[in-house]
Amino acid sequence: MQQKTKLFLQALKYSIPHLGKCMQKQHLNHCNFADHYYNRIKLKKYHLNKCLQTKPKISELARNIPSRSFSCKDLLPIKQENEKSLSKNMDAFEKVRTKLETQPQEEYEIINAEIKHGGFVYYQEGCCLVRCKDEEADNDNYEVLFNLEELKLDQPFIDCIRVAPDEKYVAAKIRTEDSEASTCVVVKLCDQPVMEASFPNVSSFEWVKDEEDEDVLFYTFQRNLRCHDVYRATFGDNKRNERFYTEKDPSYFIFLYLTKDSRFLTMNIMNKTTSEVWLIDGLSPWDPPVLIQKRIRGVLYYVEHRDDELYILTNVGEPTEFKLMRTAADTPAIMNWDLFFTMKRNTKVIDMDMFKDHCVLFLKHSNLLYVNVIGLADDSVRSLKDGKLVPMTVFHKTDSEDLQKKPLLVHVYGAYGMDLKMNFRPERRVLVDDGWILAYCHVRGGGELGLQWHADGRLTKKLNGLADLEACIKTLHGQGFSQPSLTALTAFSAGGVLVGALCNSNPELLRAVTLEAPFLDVLNTMMDTTLPLTLEELEEWGNPSSDEKHKSYIKRYCPYQNIKPQHYPSIHITAYENDERVPLKGIMNYTKKLQEAITKHTEDTGEGYQAPNIILDIHPGGNHVIEDSHKKITAQFKFLYEELGLDNTNVFEDLKKFLKF
Repeated sequence: MQQKTKLFLQALKYSIPHLGKCMQKQHLNHCNFADHYYNRIKLKKYHLNKCLQTKPKISELARNIPSRSFSCKDLLPIKQENEKSLSKNMDAFEKVRTKLETQPQEEYEIINAEIKHGGFVYYQEGCCLVRCKDEEADNDNYEVLFNLEELKLDQPFIDCIRVAPDEKYVAAKIRTEDSEASTCVVVKLCDQPVMEASFPNVSSFEWVKDEEDEDVLFYTFQRNLRCHDVYRATFGDNKRNERFYTEKDPSYFIFLYLTKDSRFLTMNIMNKTTSEVWLIDGLSPWDPPVLIQKRIRGVLYYVEHRDDELYILTNVGEPTEFKLMRTAADTPAIMNWDLFFTMKRNTKVIDMDMFKDHCVLFLKHSNLLYVNVIGLADDSVRSLKDGKLVPMTVFHKTDSEDLQKKPLLVHVYGAYGMDLKMNFRPERRVLVDDGWILAYCHVRGGGELGLQWHADGRLTKKLNGLADLEACIKTLHGQGFSQPSLTALTAFSAGGVLVGALCNSNPELLRAVTLEAPFLDVLNTMMDTTLPLTLEELEEWGNPSSDEKHKSYIKRYCPYQNIKPQHYPSIHITAYENDERVPLKGIMNYTKKLQEAITKHTEDTGEGYQAPNIILDIHPGGNHVIEDSHKKITAQFKFLYEELGLDNTNVFEDLKKFLKF
């Protein structure tokens, strides 16, 4: 790694007993770290080679919060050579690749939430929450803790599990595929486990233990997709449930995060561009929380703790010259995001679990299935608009011949500073096995290359993402990956903005499009403040109600606003009847207007013109995106194969095998 890409952390050394005293003296306001701990500041330099592993993986079907979980127990001193670690990472990568390549296809499945605590593994088995001893995890010898059928829900599943520090209680968040509403159940662990309590509409939740060894559960309450309230509850003989905090600003939401060492519970209050973090002492949860730094517009930061030191990941300031946060915390452990992503791009081989929501996934699936990757360093796609290098990841069989005649499925998202999801999906394996090329375009507006990458694709720069997407597809075709008549484009949710815009501006690049719960009517949605997420998302799309510049700019790219009589690719849209995030009304209005435009173009073109197929597939329920819906996946496959004129003789049998119908 070049010297200029090295990262430096600063750590604030403080005394936990003194912190407790500070908390006792202060109310819900600034606890002045500078006054108490200025003389305890201890600067350390670290080479960020490998960060703490995140907690055991849980389902990503919960609220799409751009949280970054990290910690530092694997931080290495800067003097250590990174070549050894790099080699170690590569060895581990090769082992994973070998295991995946030799694993029988039938064994692939999506794992539900599970967590290890003490000597047990807690997970879902059938319709039950169970636990077993760690060494017996591969056996069927487990203890049933709770039967999910007691909640009277339709096909419930466990989304998240948290165990109390001394394993007296376990809490599990339970939901169904057709709704985002979650119920948190608390089970007392004893000879005969029993449900102690249940709380509706819970988003995030964590356990701490007070001075008297009493378990305290903190949780956020979600109403109309908004998390503004934090509660804390105790159980047993001293049962209580009280509201702890309420956020007054409707554009902010709250999520709870327990530091890796369980020393502090962090209450993160944030919107898309600004955050504020309060520390709750894990040993004295009844004391008032401590404010690290009051919210400053444009400043995002996250807090982690290890060995009596706080580490803060932030998006502003230099690692050794940081002024904005001195007010309250006097620069505990500042790490600059821009340097982090510079290192990440140049290193190429990184630990993909660290800061999992913001990692470029160039290499995570490399060689998982016969891969050719472009998009690293000088091989990146160059946007036709301004020469910006745009990363792209491409999968295909290594033994494929004449790639220009192979079908291509392009994926894009490009919003909220979030990475394009490239997690393993069985249906993607089926496509690759059947000869498809899969391409993932990491356009501006996403988070793959840092916060500036996001900033360059939001508000009045949203058209940059569209230019990137167009450049990616043209480059793929130019480099011999498929052709327009065999190219399909897919996206979900906010990714629908760029896809819909491209269908309006360059429909000749595509043959077919699949969209799921797509955001297509940006202007009317952002002008309707009665919708649950409008205020929260003003920082992403702009405020057309009060800012004429924002309104005019949105009109330039909004898919609904720019429909016109012309040729369009065939489009398959999956929507959900009671989706609160992307209301069905907007999707139906878009579909109707598009069909009218196609009818007009067909009439104007005359006899012989083959109009594209526009399919709106409405599913019941109130969820936003259902990843594991067999019905949805089958319908999308049928559409793609028919529109591209492909032989589907074996594909549906393979799909049944992978999805375990």
